[in-house]
Amino acid sequence: MAHPLRILVTAFGPFPGVPLNPSQRTAKDLLRLKRPALCGMEITLRILPTRWDELPRLDALMREQAFDAVLLLGVAARRRRVCLETRAVNAARAFPDAAGLHPPGRRLSRRGLDAIASTAPALAGVAALQRAGIAASASRDAGRYLCNAAYFHTLAAARGQRPETGAVPPVLFVHLPGRSGVPRGASRAGLARALSGLLVTLAADARRRHSNAPARKGQGLDPA
Repeated sequence: MAHPLRILVTAFGPFPGVPLNPSQRTAKDLLRLKRPALCGMEITLRILPTRWDELPRLDALMREQAFDAVLLLGVAARRRRVCLETRAVNAARAFPDAAGLHPPGRRLSRRGLDAIASTAPALAGVAALQRAGIAASASRDAGRYLCNAAYFHTLAAARGQRPETGAVPPVLFVHLPGRSGVPRGASRAGLARALSGLLVTLAADARRRHSNAPARKGQGLDPA
């Protein structure tokens, strides 16, 4: 690759019923770790306001930066284990955000697909977390709130991000469980280490995609 690997990590701020969002704390714990495998990468952390009207800012960020991999973190208070979401759906629930506002419609995109599959190997990520001692599973239901909405927007942006190479970046959403965000039997530090391993896996996957992508048009790439 001609540039350092660019990785985006996101988490959410507070929202109704969750005054202190554990995804924000976990993201910061993750990026404090000094892991050699992540050295030399440009890692950007964004704490997303839990607001429906902030989604266009996420779209703009994806367009401007063209990240090579994205890891999104959120919290699902009723779950007991870490859940790696395998898809996002084009739907929104009429539930107020942190500003008391509701989504503009029942669909996130009028012309978009009904659902978009994760572009990252979620099942491999589940296995990696389990090997690290973290209770984890795959999920097909990211909800209908802003976690799902951010995932849908990011996946849609990622699919159209690199038309010159066809290398779609791996994008994965991880739901943290309970009010603390830490599954039973794990520690906050252990969760951060396990998630850093997941980030390394996403980075390696991004490198493989770039190396396997066809050459640019005029160098062997067939026009779309």
